[in-house]
Amino acid sequence: MKPTIAKREPVEDAALDNQVAKLTPEQIERVVNGVLDNETAGRMWTYVNTCIHCGLCAEACQWYLSNDKDVSYAPVTKVKDTIWPMLEKKGKVSPEFIKRAAVIAYTECNVCRRCGMYCPFGVDIAYMLLIVRRICAKLEMVPLYLQDTVHSHAATMNQMWVKPDEWIDTLQWQEEEGQGYVPSARLPLEKEGAEIMYSVIGPEPKFLAQLLGNITVIMKVAGLDWTMPAFAGWDNSNMPMFSGDFEIMARVERLHHETAQRLKVKKIVMGECGHAFRGAEYDGPTWMGWLRPPIPIVHAIAFYEDLLRSGRIKIAKKIEGPITVQDPCNVIRNRGLGDKLRYIMRAVCADFVDVKDTHRYNYCCNAGGGVINCGPPWKKKRVVSNKVKAEQLRETGAHTVITPCHNCHSGIEDIVQTFKVDMHVKFFSDLLIEAMEIPEHLKPKEEEEEAE
Repeated sequence: MKPTIAKREPVEDAALDNQVAKLTPEQIERVVNGVLDNETAGRMWTYVNTCIHCGLCAEACQWYLSNDKDVSYAPVTKVKDTIWPMLEKKGKVSPEFIKRAAVIAYTECNVCRRCGMYCPFGVDIAYMLLIVRRICAKLEMVPLYLQDTVHSHAATMNQMWVKPDEWIDTLQWQEEEGQGYVPSARLPLEKEGAEIMYSVIGPEPKFLAQLLGNITVIMKVAGLDWTMPAFAGWDNSNMPMFSGDFEIMARVERLHHETAQRLKVKKIVMGECGHAFRGAEYDGPTWMGWLRPPIPIVHAIAFYEDLLRSGRIKIAKKIEGPITVQDPCNVIRNRGLGDKLRYIMRAVCADFVDVKDTHRYNYCCNAGGGVINCGPPWKKKRVVSNKVKAEQLRETGAHTVITPCHNCHSGIEDIVQTFKVDMHVKFFSDLLIEAMEIPEHLKPKEEEEEAE
C-alpha cells in the first residue's frame, strides 16, 4: 500500500532523526505485532473492517480544511498511511515508514475525535492514531519536546520539572495575591479530611500562577472546605497519555489518586484543563484496570456551574461583551459538558456570542492531544493548519474568547496572533474573579471605609 505523502516543509527533530537510524526490521515487526496482538483486541479490527473509505471524515478535520483540502491531511488518509500498512504487512514496515507514521500521528492529528462525529459508522479514527503513537513510543520514536515532558513526569511527577520548594513558594505567593481581594483567604495545604482536593497542571505554578490566586479567592467566597497537596501528586496533567507511554501515564495517575486518598478528601476538583481530566477520569484508571476512579472527579466547568446555580457564588456585575468560548475536546465532545459551559458563560457575561459550530461539533484548538508539546519545531505547521478556527472566532466579533483548558488557551493564543484576530484569550476563572460578588465581611478594610 503506497503512502499518500503531500509535500511538507522539512522539520528537524533530533529525537526522530537520530532514533530512526537505530531501528531494525526485527525490532519494528516485534513491537508492531506485540501492540496489535496484545493491546487492541476486537476494537481495532472492528474499526478497520467497518471503515468503507468514504472520506466523509475529511470535512470534519481542521487540518484538511485549513490546508486547502489537501487529501493527505484527511483523517482516513492518516489511517491509510499509518496503521493499515502495519496490519496488512504484519509489522514488516521500514524505519522510514515508522518515522513518517510518527510525524502523522503526533504532529498532524490532535486525536480530538471530531472526525468520528461525522463518520456514518462511528469509526474512532483517533483511537487508531493513538495505537500508532503507542507503537512509536515503544520504538522510542517520539518528538523530542514531547518526550522531554514525559521524562519530566517520570523524574518529578510533574510535566514542568517544578521542584518541591518552587511549588510551595508559588502557593504561598498566590495565597498572598488572593488576600489582596479577600484578606482572610487561605490556600490550605495537607488538610486531611477536607471536602475537596484541588489539583492543577504543571504550567500553572510555572507560567500561570494567577490561576492559583483566583481559586483561593473563589473557594473562600464560596465557603468551601478544601486543600492542596504539598508534595508530588498535585499535577494532574499527563503527557505520557498522549506520547503512548502508558506505563508512565499509570504512575502519574496512580500517585494523583493515592494523594487524594491519603488526604481523605471526598472529591477532586480539577482546574481548567481538558486532557488532564481525561487522563484522571478515563485513560489512567482504564490502563490500571480500575472500573472507575476511587474518588469522584469534577472538572472546573461543572464545579463553577454548581457554584453559580447553588448561589454560593453570586454575580455583582456581568462582564461586557461580546465574549465567545472555545469547547475543549476532552470535556465537551468526549464528556458532554457543553451545556454547563454555556450556563456559566451566560451567568457571567452580559453579551455571550456562541461560535457557529458549537458543543461537540466545535473545532479543536490544534494544540491538544499532545501536539503543542511537540514543541517549536512543529509550531508553524500546527498553527497555520487551523486557519478555519481563526475564521470561526473572527466571525463572532467577540473581543475575548474563554478557553477553559490550558492547551486550548495556548493554542488559541497562537492562532489569534498568527491570523491577527483582534481578541484576548482568558480562562473562565479570570472572568469570575472580575464579576463575582465579594460579601462585605470578606472585603479589605480600606474598601469598607471607602464605601462608608
